[in-house]
Amino acid sequence: MKDGFLKTAAATPLIRVADCGFNAQQIMKIMDRAAQQGVRLLVLPELCITGYTCSDLFLQESLLDSAWQALLQLAEHSRGQNMVTVAGLPVRVKGVLYNAAAVLCEGKILGMVPKTFIPNYSEFYEARHFHSGAGVDTMVRAGGALVPFSTDLLFCCRQMPQFVLGIEICEDLWAPCPPGIRHALNGATVIANPSASDETTGKDIYRRQLVCGQSGSRVCAYVYADAGEGESSTDLVFASHNLICENGSLLAEAERFKNQAAATELDLQKIVSERRRMITFQPRFDASYRTVEFDLQPQHTQLTRWVDPHPFVPERASDRERRCEEILTIQAMGLKKRLDHTGCSRAVIGISGGLDSTLALLVTVRAFDMLGIARQNIEAVTMPCFGTTDRTYRNACRLVERLGASLKEVNIREAVTLHFRDIGQDSAVHDVTYENGQARERTQILMDIANRTGALVVGTGDLSELALGWATYNGDHMSMYGVNASVPKTLVRHLVRYYADQTDSPDLKETLLDILDTPVSPELIPPENGTISQKTEDLVGPYELHDFFLYHVMRFGRHPALVYRLAKKAFAGEFEDEIILKWLKTFYRRFFAQQFKRSCLPDGPKVGSVALSPRGDLRMPSDASVRVWMQELDQLQDH
Repeated sequence: MKDGFLKTAAATPLIRVADCGFNAQQIMKIMDRAAQQGVRLLVLPELCITGYTCSDLFLQESLLDSAWQALLQLAEHSRGQNMVTVAGLPVRVKGVLYNAAAVLCEGKILGMVPKTFIPNYSEFYEARHFHSGAGVDTMVRAGGALVPFSTDLLFCCRQMPQFVLGIEICEDLWAPCPPGIRHALNGATVIANPSASDETTGKDIYRRQLVCGQSGSRVCAYVYADAGEGESSTDLVFASHNLICENGSLLAEAERFKNQAAATELDLQKIVSERRRMITFQPRFDASYRTVEFDLQPQHTQLTRWVDPHPFVPERASDRERRCEEILTIQAMGLKKRLDHTGCSRAVIGISGGLDSTLALLVTVRAFDMLGIARQNIEAVTMPCFGTTDRTYRNACRLVERLGASLKEVNIREAVTLHFRDIGQDSAVHDVTYENGQARERTQILMDIANRTGALVVGTGDLSELALGWATYNGDHMSMYGVNASVPKTLVRHLVRYYADQTDSPDLKETLLDILDTPVSPELIPPENGTISQKTEDLVGPYELHDFFLYHVMRFGRHPALVYRLAKKAFAGEFEDEIILKWLKTFYRRFFAQQFKRSCLPDGPKVGSVALSPRGDLRMPSDASVRVWMQELDQLQDH
């Protein structure tokens, strides 16, 4: 439960139709196993206490009495388990029968929710036995206590305010206006669905899409428990297709036809953060809703869910390729519009032989092809100086040649040396002035060439560099359009790799692969023995860590302690804990200190869910204090 994580399971007991005693014993076994595994929310199928396929036996008093006694037995069994259990059964209220879900916790029945939409078509004949619970709001006596019985119930954990449970039952999900929508708008972060969805060919695909989609549109977690083996097979087969989804993503899925459980941890803090960020998620305060509070003893939740170490890069190759093609197109379309609007048929770009300038040139080439402008109108300028190595210089020249752009070389060594003499800078002192003087000279050259030829300067800096402020103010920080401005460094590499894999030119592919194999460096310090001496990741830290930090800090506003916890899980075996903490501190310090550079960024296209444009995704004061965040990190180090 710590950090907003809730261990959850959707499970299917092996049942016997109409044998409530046997079914209760099977359910209790599942409850015991789930509690031992640290589950705090267990969802069981619709009518699992009796079996969904009892048909006209639902009209027998003996079955209904047996189901009620089994419910009381399950409620008592929940005592001491520190877990909420949701189980389905038929319930008599004021002379009629409802298909309901009971919520059990610590020996109590917290409440019961009746099914709203009663299917009575195709293979379903529930209306023969059950009434709709729409509009029902009453109390029923259970085990000597009065228990709320209503569709408009929310169950809220006192110790974990993010955990607010709403319930809809099977067909409710498939209806045009599911009850869960109102539950979510009235505060439910988790929707439980006890279901009995029979299996027909292809139905699992639609069911999975439906549950995922509903969790996304409601910005909630969705726990779907399906009936399985033991139900009558007179006409139907049930596959126990248990699903757990979170805000549009499938977290856990049971193998069908196996009566297996699906279990994982829900990230409820992420749900709450996402709702807070989305102003279009408009909460409601319907007077009809009743909140039932309950207690769970807080415990540390062991994370078993996968934490993606590279959140900007899809894991599957097919998804990655699709993402790369889409991003390259977005970048090129943005530049195409800017060139068309300004009437420019020429572009100037600084080319270094590194990944960022390579990507920017590839995007520029694509934009020119879209506009039908000759690639020779792209003037790629290489500007060797003190830190330039033969390898990067050679790759820059080859790349331009093989893409069919125009290459211009301006050696800036003499100009920078003269500039250092003018300002009194000792060329032997390799400080920030030594480095930035070169970067600003390069930008000046690009801007002046663009002015002279009526061209547009295409920027090369990426999202990760902007987050860390790893750019020279009014140097490589500036351009007329920054095509890489929202592309993180870990994704830049994959975009270049994708281009290399897609090209029909063996020579171009060879050059791109060598660029990919070159260490990331600004090359502002003289090389050692002809090789790069200044490696960016040695100075600011590994970009895969910084991109991970950036995603979780910007996308969900997480506490530093939680970012650290997730990073330890994601990079276990790759980075030591103290190394992760060291670079996380660096990230926060640099992110806050360098906002002034982001406050005056050139225009550039947004390509993903995280961006730092001062006109769009990040409106942050340039002089905000980082103290609160660093205090949290210092406390981690102290412990």
